[in-house]
Amino acid sequence: MLSLLLSFLVAQSTPTTPPPEEVVQPQQVRALPGQLDSIPTFNSNSPELVLKEGILLSTFPSTGKKFPSAHLNYPFRGRFDVFAHHIARAEPADNLRSLYLGILLHNPTSQPVRVDVLQGASYLSQPDAPFIELPSFVENNLGNVFAGPGDRVMNDILRGQRQDIFPAQIVIPPGESRMLLNQPIPVRGLTPPLNGRSTLVRLRSDGTVYAASLAMFARTNADGSERSPTLEEWQNLLDNSDVSGPRDKTPTPLEETGKPRIYGRVAGVARGSYWRSFIVDSPKARNLTIPQPGQAFSYALSSLHGGTLGTGQIQSAPMLVRYPDTAYRAHGNYAIQYSLKLPLYNNTPSPQTVNVSLQTPIKEDRLTQPGLRFFTTPARQTFFRGTVRIRYRDDQGQQQTRFVHLVQKRGQPGEPLATLNMKTGDRRLVEVDFLYPPDASPPQVLTVSTISIQN
Repeated sequence: MLSLLLSFLVAQSTPTTPPPEEVVQPQQVRALPGQLDSIPTFNSNSPELVLKEGILLSTFPSTGKKFPSAHLNYPFRGRFDVFAHHIARAEPADNLRSLYLGILLHNPTSQPVRVDVLQGASYLSQPDAPFIELPSFVENNLGNVFAGPGDRVMNDILRGQRQDIFPAQIVIPPGESRMLLNQPIPVRGLTPPLNGRSTLVRLRSDGTVYAASLAMFARTNADGSERSPTLEEWQNLLDNSDVSGPRDKTPTPLEETGKPRIYGRVAGVARGSYWRSFIVDSPKARNLTIPQPGQAFSYALSSLHGGTLGTGQIQSAPMLVRYPDTAYRAHGNYAIQYSLKLPLYNNTPSPQTVNVSLQTPIKEDRLTQPGLRFFTTPARQTFFRGTVRIRYRDDQGQQQTRFVHLVQKRGQPGEPLATLNMKTGDRRLVEVDFLYPPDASPPQVLTVSTISIQN
Protein backbone atom coordinates (compact mmCIF):
# COMPACT_ATOMS: atom_id res chain seq x y z
CA MET A 1 0.00 0.00 0.00
CA LEU A 2 2.98 2.34 -0.31
CA SER A 3 2.27 5.34 -2.45
CA LEU A 4 2.75 5.25 -6.17
CA LEU A 5 4.48 8.59 -5.70
CA LEU A 6 7.04 7.08 -3.38
CA SER A 7 7.70 4.21 -5.76
CA PHE A 8 8.36 6.64 -8.61
CA LEU A 9 10.70 8.77 -6.56
CA VAL A 10 12.81 6.07 -4.94
CA ALA A 11 12.53 3.15 -7.34
CA GLN A 12 15.86 1.84 -8.43
CA SER A 13 17.19 -1.35 -9.91
CA THR A 14 18.82 -3.55 -7.30
CA PRO A 15 20.34 -6.98 -7.69
CA THR A 16 18.34 -9.91 -6.45
CA THR A 17 19.22 -10.64 -2.83
CA PRO A 18 18.09 -13.46 -0.56
CA PRO A 19 15.18 -12.57 1.75
CA PRO A 20 16.23 -11.32 5.18
CA GLU A 21 16.31 -13.79 8.03
CA GLU A 22 13.32 -13.83 10.36
CA VAL A 23 13.22 -13.97 14.14
CA VAL A 24 10.19 -14.68 16.32
CA GLN A 25 9.77 -12.51 19.39
CA PRO A 26 7.50 -14.21 21.92
CA GLN A 27 4.90 -11.63 22.85
CA GLN A 28 1.17 -11.97 23.30
CA VAL A 29 -0.87 -9.93 20.81
CA ARG A 30 -4.16 -8.52 22.04
CA ALA A 31 -7.06 -6.76 20.35
CA LEU A 32 -7.00 -3.00 20.93
CA PRO A 33 -9.71 -1.86 23.37
CA GLY A 34 -12.07 0.90 22.31
CA GLN A 35 -13.44 1.61 18.88
CA LEU A 36 -13.67 4.22 16.18
CA ASP A 37 -15.99 7.11 16.89
CA SER A 38 -18.86 7.97 14.56
CA ILE A 39 -17.44 11.19 13.05
CA PRO A 40 -17.66 10.82 9.24
CA THR A 41 -14.49 11.26 7.19
CA PHE A 42 -14.67 12.37 3.56
CA ASN A 43 -11.89 10.15 2.19
CA SER A 44 -10.63 11.00 -1.31
CA ASN A 45 -7.74 8.70 -2.29
CA SER A 46 -8.93 7.07 -5.55
CA PRO A 47 -7.73 7.44 -8.16
CA GLU A 48 -4.44 8.15 -6.46
CA LEU A 49 -2.73 9.00 -9.76
CA VAL A 50 -4.95 11.56 -11.53
CA LEU A 51 -4.47 11.99 -15.27
CA LYS A 52 -7.98 13.02 -16.27
CA GLU A 53 -10.15 15.93 -15.17
CA GLY A 54 -13.26 14.99 -13.29
CA ILE A 55 -14.84 14.12 -9.98
CA LEU A 56 -12.63 12.48 -7.39
CA LEU A 57 -15.37 12.18 -4.79
CA SER A 58 -18.80 13.78 -4.60
CA THR A 59 -21.30 13.39 -1.77
CA PHE A 60 -23.80 15.64 -3.61
CA PRO A 61 -27.25 14.36 -4.58
CA SER A 62 -27.41 13.12 -8.18
CA THR A 63 -30.38 15.35 -9.08
CA GLY A 64 -29.53 17.60 -12.01
CA LYS A 65 -26.14 16.02 -12.56
CA LYS A 66 -25.04 14.74 -16.00
CA PHE A 67 -23.48 11.60 -14.48
CA PRO A 68 -25.70 10.56 -11.54
CA SER A 69 -23.51 7.59 -10.55
CA ALA A 70 -20.64 9.97 -9.72
CA HIS A 71 -22.58 11.39 -6.75
CA LEU A 72 -23.09 9.50 -3.48
CA ASN A 73 -25.74 11.70 -1.79
CA TYR A 74 -24.30 11.91 1.72
CA PRO A 75 -24.97 15.12 3.71
CA PHE A 76 -22.66 16.28 6.50
CA ARG A 77 -23.72 18.16 9.61
CA GLY A 78 -21.72 18.90 12.75
CA ARG A 79 -18.23 17.43 13.04
CA PHE A 80 -16.65 15.84 9.98
CA ASP A 81 -13.21 15.49 8.43
CA VAL A 82 -12.00 15.97 4.85
CA PHE A 83 -9.00 13.91 3.73
CA ALA A 84 -7.52 13.91 0.21
CA HIS A 85 -4.34 12.31 -1.11
CA HIS A 86 -3.64 12.48 -4.87
CA ILE A 87 -0.77 12.49 -7.37
CA ALA A 88 -0.29 14.33 -10.67
CA ARG A 89 2.05 13.27 -13.48
CA ALA A 90 2.78 14.85 -16.85
CA GLU A 91 1.13 12.68 -19.50
CA PRO A 92 2.58 12.92 -22.09
CA ALA A 93 5.87 14.02 -20.53
CA ASP A 94 5.81 17.45 -22.24
CA ASN A 95 2.32 18.28 -20.94
CA LEU A 96 3.43 20.27 -17.90
CA ARG A 97 0.15 21.91 -16.93
CA SER A 98 -0.53 21.99 -13.20
CA LEU A 99 -3.38 19.83 -11.96
CA TYR A 100 -5.59 21.67 -9.49
CA LEU A 101 -7.27 19.97 -6.56
CA GLY A 102 -10.53 21.62 -5.59
CA ILE A 103 -12.62 20.80 -2.52
CA LEU A 104 -16.09 22.31 -2.71
CA LEU A 105 -18.64 22.71 0.10
CA HIS A 106 -22.32 23.36 -0.72
CA ASN A 107 -25.19 24.62 1.40
CA PRO A 108 -28.48 23.10 0.16
CA THR A 109 -30.60 24.84 2.80
CA SER A 110 -32.51 28.13 2.93
CA GLN A 111 -30.34 29.52 5.75
CA PRO A 112 -26.63 30.46 5.85
CA VAL A 113 -24.38 27.66 7.10
CA ARG A 114 -21.24 28.39 9.10
CA VAL A 115 -18.37 25.93 8.77
CA ASP A 116 -15.61 26.23 11.39
CA VAL A 117 -12.15 25.06 10.30
CA LEU A 118 -10.77 23.51 13.49
CA GLN A 119 -7.47 22.26 12.09
CA GLY A 120 -6.18 21.96 8.54
CA ALA A 121 -3.04 21.31 6.53
CA SER A 122 -2.24 20.66 2.86
CA TYR A 123 1.25 20.03 1.49
CA LEU A 124 2.92 19.06 -1.76
CA SER A 125 5.58 16.42 -2.00
CA GLN A 126 7.80 18.92 -3.82
CA PRO A 127 8.89 21.37 -2.54
CA ASP A 128 6.98 21.19 0.76
CA ALA A 129 7.83 17.69 1.98
CA PRO A 130 10.11 15.64 -0.26
CA PHE A 131 10.66 11.97 0.44
CA ILE A 132 14.08 11.99 2.09
CA GLU A 133 16.00 9.35 3.99
CA LEU A 134 15.64 9.81 7.75
CA PRO A 135 16.90 7.84 10.74
CA SER A 136 14.48 5.36 12.28
CA PHE A 137 14.09 7.44 15.47
CA VAL A 138 14.38 11.25 15.70
CA GLU A 139 13.15 13.65 18.36
CA ASN A 140 10.63 15.98 16.67
CA ASN A 141 9.55 18.42 19.35
CA LEU A 142 9.88 21.35 16.93
CA GLY A 143 7.81 19.64 14.21
CA ASN A 144 10.40 20.12 11.48
CA VAL A 145 11.13 16.43 10.80
CA PHE A 146 9.04 14.81 8.05
CA ALA A 147 9.38 12.95 4.75
CA GLY A 148 6.45 13.10 2.36
CA PRO A 149 3.36 15.32 2.35
CA GLY A 150 1.16 12.88 4.27
CA ASP A 151 3.75 12.69 7.01
CA ARG A 152 3.92 16.50 7.28
CA VAL A 153 0.14 16.97 7.27
CA MET A 154 -0.39 14.42 10.07
CA ASN A 155 2.42 16.07 12.05
CA ASP A 156 0.63 19.46 11.85
CA ILE A 157 -2.80 18.12 12.77
CA LEU A 158 -1.40 16.12 15.71
CA ARG A 159 -0.26 19.50 17.11
CA GLY A 160 -3.68 21.12 16.53
CA GLN A 161 -2.51 23.51 13.84
CA ARG A 162 -4.41 25.28 11.07
CA GLN A 163 -2.32 26.24 8.04
CA ASP A 164 -2.80 29.83 6.89
CA ILE A 165 -4.30 28.78 3.54
CA PHE A 166 -7.43 27.85 5.50
CA PRO A 167 -9.70 30.49 7.05
CA ALA A 168 -10.96 30.01 10.59
CA GLN A 169 -14.53 29.99 9.28
CA ILE A 170 -16.43 29.76 6.01
CA VAL A 171 -19.99 31.12 5.75
CA ILE A 172 -21.93 29.57 2.87
CA PRO A 173 -25.05 31.50 1.78
CA PRO A 174 -28.29 29.58 1.13
CA GLY A 175 -28.10 27.42 -1.99
CA GLU A 176 -24.51 28.41 -2.75
CA SER A 177 -21.07 26.78 -2.68
CA ARG A 178 -17.66 27.84 -1.41
CA MET A 179 -14.15 26.47 -1.96
CA LEU A 180 -12.45 24.86 1.02
CA LEU A 181 -9.34 24.21 -1.08
CA ASN A 182 -8.22 25.35 -4.54
CA GLN A 183 -4.55 24.43 -4.82
CA PRO A 184 -2.24 23.19 -7.59
CA ILE A 185 -0.14 20.06 -7.90
CA PRO A 186 2.63 21.43 -10.17
CA VAL A 187 4.95 19.18 -12.18
CA ARG A 188 6.92 21.72 -14.25
CA GLY A 189 10.63 21.67 -13.45
CA LEU A 190 10.49 18.30 -11.69
CA THR A 191 12.40 15.18 -12.74
CA PRO A 192 10.42 13.06 -13.19
CA PRO A 193 7.43 15.41 -13.76
CA LEU A 194 5.49 13.94 -10.84
CA ASN A 195 4.12 15.45 -7.64
CA GLY A 196 1.56 14.75 -4.95
CA ARG A 197 -0.60 16.62 -2.45
CA SER A 198 -1.98 15.46 0.90
CA THR A 199 -4.72 17.33 2.76
CA LEU A 200 -6.56 16.87 6.04
CA VAL A 201 -9.10 19.34 7.45
CA ARG A 202 -11.22 18.95 10.58
CA LEU A 203 -14.52 20.83 10.30
CA ARG A 204 -17.68 21.62 12.22
CA SER A 205 -20.81 22.94 10.50
CA ASP A 206 -23.98 24.34 12.05
CA GLY A 207 -26.08 23.12 9.14
CA THR A 208 -26.20 20.61 6.31
CA VAL A 209 -23.46 20.67 3.70
CA TYR A 210 -22.38 18.47 0.79
CA ALA A 211 -18.73 18.07 -0.23
CA ALA A 212 -16.83 17.20 -3.41
CA SER A 213 -13.18 16.84 -4.35
CA LEU A 214 -12.46 17.64 -7.98
CA ALA A 215 -9.53 17.57 -10.39
CA MET A 216 -9.05 20.22 -13.10
CA PHE A 217 -6.03 21.32 -15.10
CA ALA A 218 -4.93 24.93 -14.71
CA ARG A 219 -6.67 27.43 -16.93
CA THR A 220 -4.54 29.71 -19.12
CA ASN A 221 -4.39 33.50 -19.12
CA ALA A 222 -4.00 35.54 -22.31
CA ASP A 223 -0.24 35.77 -21.75
CA GLY A 224 0.05 31.98 -21.47
CA SER A 225 0.48 31.91 -17.70
CA GLU A 226 -1.55 29.54 -15.54
CA ARG A 227 -4.42 30.54 -13.29
CA SER A 228 -6.51 28.63 -10.80
CA PRO A 229 -10.04 27.57 -11.77
CA THR A 230 -12.88 29.79 -10.59
CA LEU A 231 -15.75 28.70 -8.37
CA GLU A 232 -18.03 28.74 -11.42
CA GLU A 233 -15.63 26.48 -13.35
CA TRP A 234 -15.48 24.04 -10.46
CA GLN A 235 -19.27 24.04 -10.20
CA ASN A 236 -19.58 23.36 -13.93
CA LEU A 237 -17.18 20.43 -13.67
CA LEU A 238 -19.13 19.02 -10.73
CA ASP A 239 -22.43 19.25 -12.64
CA ASN A 240 -21.21 17.91 -15.98
CA SER A 241 -18.26 15.57 -15.42
CA ASP A 242 -17.92 11.88 -14.60
CA VAL A 243 -15.44 10.39 -12.16
CA SER A 244 -11.77 11.06 -12.81
CA GLY A 245 -9.26 8.51 -14.05
CA PRO A 246 -7.45 6.28 -14.58
CA ARG A 247 -9.36 4.08 -12.17
CA ASP A 248 -7.37 2.10 -9.62
CA LYS A 249 -7.44 -1.68 -9.30
CA THR A 250 -10.82 -3.09 -8.32
CA PRO A 251 -10.65 -4.46 -4.77
CA THR A 252 -11.06 -8.10 -3.79
CA PRO A 253 -14.39 -8.75 -2.01
CA LEU A 254 -13.77 -8.96 1.72
CA GLU A 255 -15.19 -12.46 2.05
CA GLU A 256 -12.66 -13.86 -0.42
CA THR A 257 -9.52 -15.24 1.23
CA GLY A 258 -7.40 -16.13 -1.80
CA LYS A 259 -4.15 -14.39 -2.66
CA PRO A 260 -3.16 -11.89 -3.76
CA ARG A 261 -5.65 -9.67 -1.97
CA ILE A 262 -6.29 -6.28 -3.60
CA TYR A 263 -7.43 -3.80 -0.96
CA GLY A 264 -8.07 -0.98 -3.41
CA ARG A 265 -7.96 2.73 -2.70
CA VAL A 266 -10.63 4.66 -0.85
CA ALA A 267 -13.20 7.01 -2.36
CA GLY A 268 -16.20 7.56 -0.13
CA VAL A 269 -17.26 8.51 3.37
CA ALA A 270 -15.75 6.40 6.15
CA ARG A 271 -17.12 6.21 9.68
CA GLY A 272 -14.55 7.36 12.19
CA SER A 273 -12.02 10.09 12.93
CA TYR A 274 -10.58 8.95 16.30
CA TRP A 275 -9.85 5.62 17.96
CA ARG A 276 -9.68 6.32 21.70
CA SER A 277 -8.52 3.50 23.91
CA PHE A 278 -8.11 3.14 27.67
CA ILE A 279 -5.99 0.01 27.88
CA VAL A 280 -6.43 -1.94 31.13
CA ASP A 281 -6.28 -5.56 32.27
CA SER A 282 -10.04 -6.06 31.99
CA PRO A 283 -13.09 -3.89 31.28
CA LYS A 284 -13.62 -3.18 34.99
CA ALA A 285 -9.94 -2.76 35.88
CA ARG A 286 -8.21 0.58 36.47
CA ASN A 287 -4.66 -0.47 35.65
CA LEU A 288 -2.59 -2.25 33.03
CA THR A 289 -0.29 -4.64 34.85
CA ILE A 290 3.17 -4.68 33.32
CA PRO A 291 4.52 -7.96 31.90
CA GLN A 292 6.70 -10.23 33.99
CA PRO A 293 10.47 -9.67 33.57
CA GLY A 294 11.64 -10.79 30.13
CA GLN A 295 8.11 -10.82 28.74
CA ALA A 296 6.03 -8.50 26.54
CA PHE A 297 2.53 -8.00 25.20
CA SER A 298 1.34 -6.01 22.22
CA TYR A 299 -1.85 -4.34 20.98
CA ALA A 300 -2.72 -4.40 17.29
CA LEU A 301 -2.82 -1.05 15.47
CA SER A 302 -4.60 -0.50 12.14
CA SER A 303 -5.33 -4.22 11.82
CA LEU A 304 -7.20 -5.19 8.66
CA HIS A 305 -8.59 -8.11 6.66
CA GLY A 306 -5.77 -10.58 6.18
CA GLY A 307 -3.63 -8.80 8.78
CA THR A 308 -5.12 -9.14 12.27
CA LEU A 309 -1.97 -10.66 13.85
CA GLY A 310 -4.06 -13.38 15.43
CA THR A 311 -6.51 -11.03 17.15
CA GLY A 312 -9.35 -11.38 14.66
CA GLN A 313 -9.91 -7.62 15.08
CA ILE A 314 -10.61 -5.47 12.01
CA GLN A 315 -9.92 -1.83 12.80
CA SER A 316 -10.38 -0.55 9.23
CA ALA A 317 -13.07 2.11 9.19
CA PRO A 318 -16.33 0.96 7.57
CA MET A 319 -17.55 2.87 4.53
CA LEU A 320 -20.88 4.66 4.81
CA VAL A 321 -20.94 5.32 1.05
CA ARG A 322 -18.38 4.45 -1.64
CA TYR A 323 -17.91 4.06 -5.37
CA PRO A 324 -18.35 0.40 -6.39
CA ASP A 325 -14.81 0.05 -7.82
CA THR A 326 -13.09 1.39 -4.68
CA ALA A 327 -12.10 -0.07 -1.29
CA TYR A 328 -14.74 -1.80 0.78
CA ARG A 329 -13.25 -0.34 3.99
CA ALA A 330 -10.75 2.42 4.74
CA HIS A 331 -7.89 -0.06 5.00
CA GLY A 332 -4.96 1.57 6.75
CA ASN A 333 -7.15 4.18 8.46
CA TYR A 334 -5.23 7.02 6.81
CA ALA A 335 -5.62 10.27 8.81
CA ILE A 336 -7.44 8.59 11.73
CA GLN A 337 -6.05 9.57 15.13
CA TYR A 338 -5.17 6.86 17.63
CA SER A 339 -5.31 8.18 21.21
CA LEU A 340 -4.14 5.44 23.56
CA LYS A 341 -3.90 5.59 27.36
CA LEU A 342 -1.96 2.95 29.29
CA PRO A 343 -2.19 3.22 33.13
CA LEU A 344 0.85 0.99 33.80
CA TYR A 345 1.16 -0.73 37.20
CA ASN A 346 4.11 -2.63 38.65
CA ASN A 347 2.64 -5.30 40.88
CA THR A 348 5.89 -7.27 41.20
CA PRO A 349 7.96 -7.29 44.43
CA SER A 350 10.91 -5.64 42.65
CA PRO A 351 11.64 -2.48 40.66
CA GLN A 352 11.21 -3.05 36.93
CA THR A 353 12.39 -1.35 33.73
CA VAL A 354 9.54 -1.08 31.24
CA ASN A 355 9.67 -0.08 27.56
CA VAL A 356 6.78 1.20 25.45
CA SER A 357 7.39 0.80 21.71
CA LEU A 358 5.67 1.03 18.35
CA GLN A 359 6.65 -1.89 16.11
CA THR A 360 6.06 -3.08 12.55
CA PRO A 361 5.96 -6.89 12.56
CA ILE A 362 5.64 -9.01 9.45
CA LYS A 363 1.99 -9.00 8.44
CA GLU A 364 0.04 -12.13 9.38
CA ASP A 365 -3.60 -12.95 9.92
CA ARG A 366 -3.21 -16.00 12.14
CA LEU A 367 0.00 -16.34 14.08
CA THR A 368 1.79 -19.51 13.00
CA GLN A 369 4.13 -19.31 16.00
CA PRO A 370 3.62 -17.99 19.57
CA GLY A 371 4.91 -14.51 18.89
CA LEU A 372 5.44 -11.83 16.25
CA ARG A 373 7.85 -12.21 13.34
CA PHE A 374 10.50 -9.59 12.62
CA PHE A 375 13.52 -9.41 10.33
CA THR A 376 17.04 -9.52 11.76
CA THR A 377 18.12 -6.93 9.19
CA PRO A 378 15.80 -4.19 7.86
CA ALA A 379 13.82 -4.84 4.70
CA ARG A 380 13.83 -2.25 1.89
CA GLN A 381 10.18 -1.23 2.10
CA THR A 382 9.23 1.59 4.47
CA PHE A 383 5.98 0.61 6.19
CA PHE A 384 5.59 3.48 8.69
CA ARG A 385 6.75 7.08 8.49
CA GLY A 386 5.24 9.52 10.95
CA THR A 387 5.33 11.42 14.23
CA VAL A 388 4.14 9.95 17.53
CA ARG A 389 3.39 12.01 20.65
CA ILE A 390 4.06 10.34 23.98
CA ARG A 391 3.18 11.77 27.39
CA TYR A 392 4.23 10.27 30.73
CA ARG A 393 5.68 11.02 34.15
CA ASP A 394 9.42 10.37 34.15
CA ASP A 395 11.49 8.76 36.89
CA GLN A 396 11.96 12.15 38.61
CA GLY A 397 8.20 12.70 38.74
CA GLN A 398 8.20 15.34 35.99
CA GLN A 399 5.51 15.29 33.32
CA GLN A 400 7.02 14.80 29.86
CA THR A 401 5.55 15.46 26.42
CA ARG A 402 7.72 14.26 23.54
CA PHE A 403 7.21 14.11 19.80
CA VAL A 404 9.20 11.37 18.08
CA HIS A 405 9.45 10.81 14.33
CA LEU A 406 9.63 7.14 13.38
CA VAL A 407 10.66 5.46 10.14
CA GLN A 408 10.10 1.72 10.25
CA LYS A 409 10.79 -0.81 7.56
CA ARG A 410 8.75 -3.95 7.09
CA GLY A 411 9.49 -6.32 9.97
CA GLN A 412 11.30 -3.73 12.12
CA PRO A 413 11.00 -4.09 15.92
CA GLY A 414 11.49 -0.37 16.59
CA GLU A 415 13.09 1.52 19.46
CA PRO A 416 11.36 2.39 22.77
CA LEU A 417 9.26 5.54 22.77
CA ALA A 418 9.76 5.67 26.52
CA THR A 419 11.67 3.72 29.16
CA LEU A 420 10.30 3.78 32.70
CA ASN A 421 12.06 2.59 35.84
CA MET A 422 9.08 1.60 37.96
CA LYS A 423 9.34 0.92 41.69
CA THR A 424 7.23 -1.73 43.36
CA GLY A 425 3.61 -0.56 43.39
CA ASP A 426 4.40 2.31 40.99
CA ARG A 427 1.65 3.54 38.67
CA ARG A 428 2.41 5.58 35.53
CA LEU A 429 -0.06 6.81 32.93
CA VAL A 430 1.49 6.66 29.46
CA GLU A 431 -0.41 8.35 26.60
CA VAL A 432 0.43 7.64 22.95
CA ASP A 433 -1.13 9.69 20.12
CA PHE A 434 -0.57 9.66 16.37
CA LEU A 435 -2.50 10.09 13.15
CA TYR A 436 -2.07 7.07 10.91
CA PRO A 437 0.02 8.52 8.06
CA PRO A 438 -0.72 8.14 4.35
CA ASP A 439 1.84 5.91 2.61
CA ALA A 440 2.12 3.69 5.69
CA SER A 441 1.30 -0.01 5.40
CA PRO A 442 -0.54 -1.73 8.26
CA PRO A 443 -0.53 -3.39 10.67
CA GLN A 444 1.64 -2.11 13.50
CA VAL A 445 1.59 -2.93 17.21
CA LEU A 446 2.05 -1.00 20.45
CA THR A 447 4.24 -3.12 22.72
CA VAL A 448 4.85 -3.03 26.48
CA SER A 449 7.89 -5.04 27.56
CA THR A 450 9.65 -5.56 30.87
CA ILE A 451 13.40 -5.91 30.63
CA SER A 452 14.83 -9.05 32.13
CA ILE A 453 17.56 -8.25 34.67
CA GLN A 454 20.57 -10.50 34.13
CA ASN A 455 22.30 -11.65 37.34
